[in-house]
Amino acid sequence: MKLLYKPFALIAGVIAAKVGERLFKTVWSKIDEAEPPEPTRRDANVGKAVGAAALEAATLAAAKAAANRASARSFHYLFGVWPGAESAEEAEK
Repeated sequence: MKLLYKPFALIAGVIAAKVGERLFKTVWSKIDEAEPPEPTRRDANVGKAVGAAALEAATLAAAKAAANRASARSFHYLFGVWPGAESAEEAEK
C-alpha cells in the first residue's frame, strides 16, 4: 500500500518546489527591491548573499514539509493507511 503513496509524494514535491520558490520571492521582495544576489557575483554583498541563500533554504524546506504532511494526511484519509512510520520507535527500526 505504501507503494501507492509514491505518486502522492512526487506530486507533493513538485507543488512544494513551486510554492516554496514563490514564497521566497514574495518574502525577499519585502526585504529588498532588487533581485536576490548570486553568491558568485563579485559585487554581491556577503550579508545579502548569505541571507538570501538561508532564507531560500528555509522557505523551500518549510514548503516541502507542509506539502509532505498534507499529502500523507490526504493519503491516510483516502486509503486508511499512514504512509510513513506511525511512531518514533518505528522510525528508528
